[in-house]
Amino acid sequence: MIKALVAGGGGFIGGFLAKELIEKGYSVRVADVKPMTNWYQVHPEAENFHLDLQNLEACRQAADGMDEVYNLAADMGGMGFIENNKALCMLSVLINTHLLMAAREKNVQRFFFASSACVYNGEKQTDPNNPGLKEEDAYPALPEDGYGWEKLFSERMCRHYREDFGLTTRVARFHNVYGPLGTYKGGREKAPAAMCRKVIEAKMSGKHDIEIWGNGEQSRSFMFIDDCVFGIDRIMRSDILEPINLGSSEMVTINQLVDIVEDIAGIKLNRQYNLGAPKGVNGRNSDNTLIQKYLGWEPSISLRKGMEKTYHWIYEQMVKEN
Repeated sequence: MIKALVAGGGGFIGGFLAKELIEKGYSVRVADVKPMTNWYQVHPEAENFHLDLQNLEACRQAADGMDEVYNLAADMGGMGFIENNKALCMLSVLINTHLLMAAREKNVQRFFFASSACVYNGEKQTDPNNPGLKEEDAYPALPEDGYGWEKLFSERMCRHYREDFGLTTRVARFHNVYGPLGTYKGGREKAPAAMCRKVIEAKMSGKHDIEIWGNGEQSRSFMFIDDCVFGIDRIMRSDILEPINLGSSEMVTINQLVDIVEDIAGIKLNRQYNLGAPKGVNGRNSDNTLIQKYLGWEPSISLRKGMEKTYHWIYEQMVKEN
């Protein structure tokens, strides 16, 4: 039986990953800085630890006896959070550094690091018609300030722990993961959940207006959580040494994302564009050439299908709240 630590397992992606590993027969330990009452999912079958993994001793406790470590722990959120909390995002470097140190000390076999498309050079993301970011486009380095720099540095740490100490490390660059059971309010939510919440608020209130950050023409791709968890497992088992994209290649503009949510909700709204709000880069998409080459697979769940599931879950939560 493989013993696996899911660091940040009280979060959105970590909760789904822990569930998947448990179902596959792993012995799972979950560690998260949040009190367990604030975890997105709690799995009674797992060992559940409330630990601050910025501290080395906490990482040692979490990694002790583990065969594998999946590091999804980070202080992060959507664009509104990471643009206004650069120092907090940078401090996540302590988590990956200390987890790598602990993993080496505790003879962990494999180490997975969840990186981000925010590592990519900003000068390659100025056109909304982005052809897709290749893994090589991270250098020369000009990542998202704060959050992106932390992720890029931590990628290098994983590489050097593999090269210098023989720790098997795998790195995936996530492109905008979304789905049910995620954050949809409070300032850390990402665009898919934020748009669902805003459309539902307009429908419930009868005020058929929606605020969109930027001009709505900035483009992105969004990966449904099921594809993300499946991809993590495939990458962890693979022989892929370099960081690799894990994201959908179905690119849409923010306006098109709103179109999809409006269609699901059966409503049309008046769009108000807040040009002073955080909007991120103009164009970002995942080039999946490399993951197709290595795995013969890429995330394939359509945005429409994933958004339907996400919208209906958020709608249920908001009905309960009211």
